[in-house]
Amino acid sequence: MTKIHPSAIVDPKAQLDSSVEVGAFSIIGPNVSIDAGTVVGPHVVIEGYTTIGKDNKFFQFSSIGAAPQDKKWAGEPTRLEVGDRNTVREFCTFNTGTVQDKGVTRLGNDNWMSAYVHLAHDCQVGSNTIFSNNAQLAGHVEVGDWAILSGYAGVHQFCKIGAHAFIGMYTSLTQDVPPYVLVTGNPAGARGVNIEGLKRRGFSRAEIDAVRNAYKTVYRNNLTLEEAKAQLAKDMAEATEGASSIGAMLDFLGSATRGIVR
Repeated sequence: MTKIHPSAIVDPKAQLDSSVEVGAFSIIGPNVSIDAGTVVGPHVVIEGYTTIGKDNKFFQFSSIGAAPQDKKWAGEPTRLEVGDRNTVREFCTFNTGTVQDKGVTRLGNDNWMSAYVHLAHDCQVGSNTIFSNNAQLAGHVEVGDWAILSGYAGVHQFCKIGAHAFIGMYTSLTQDVPPYVLVTGNPAGARGVNIEGLKRRGFSRAEIDAVRNAYKTVYRNNLTLEEAKAQLAKDMAEATEGASSIGAMLDFLGSATRGIVR
């Protein structure tokens, strides 16, 4: 049977796999679904239309699936979706979406969310990310796979952060960050390529060189953004290795909506 502490309050309508554990004084609402192997620690509140996958670990005092902090929200049944094998540390707050956007806030798989992380309404976070303590996302933010946000990094609403990007401590981010780029400062500025992260993830030397050259095209060659995109398209067509990495940079530049950090 599900391991539910006697002091926990689990609504009879909630759907919990038989292997789920719920700690002391936690509260699980009626529209919550939690899959196998997930552990909900003490003093956690999970509410709203929230779906949680397998083998997640929620530490104490987190608030998961609460209503969006958006004055336009009028009680619509918007959702929160959490994938598998995520670690959610103390005092994290994940809100549901709004009908003005996708209607759902999403967190993928294998993410590490440190204490006091906030995912606002309609955020879309990929997989294998790391959010250090007090990293904060405003509404409608998109974060790609393997991105890292350092402590106290704050991200403005509607910003996009590309895969493998690195956001430094105390960074105030108001524009989009292309994949692979290392950004720090207030206001944020591009400082180079997240080379160490790429090495740890098994990128070859040729792939890293392709990323570095793409970075130089966008940030160091005194090109306009349109000129840089044209050059990246040419480089991708001619590349023998690293074409997919160049393509990821090019695709991101084509979808950026707030301008990129430069």
